[in-house]
Amino acid sequence: MDTPQNQDNTPVEQIVERWAIGKPLLETTGKPSGYYRLTTYLRSYIATHNTIPTGIHTMPEGRDRNNNIEPSFPVDFDAIT
Repeated sequence: MDTPQNQDNTPVEQIVERWAIGKPLLETTGKPSGYYRLTTYLRSYIATHNTIPTGIHTMPEGRDRNNNIEPSFPVDFDAIT
């Protein structure tokens, strides 16, 4: 059964994968820094607004597995969607 979150996974994954192109991968996850924060942000944004974001949005600061601070970063959704 498709829940609203499951329906959002495909476009979210596609957007995040396009964003990740060319970014350096972390050894621990094989994904760029911010990958999971962006995924979470998109799922939340789509659930709240029922649309994909446009323009530039700043991803919040985060923490890695070792509790080190990961800086915030801008994402231009117009360039990746």
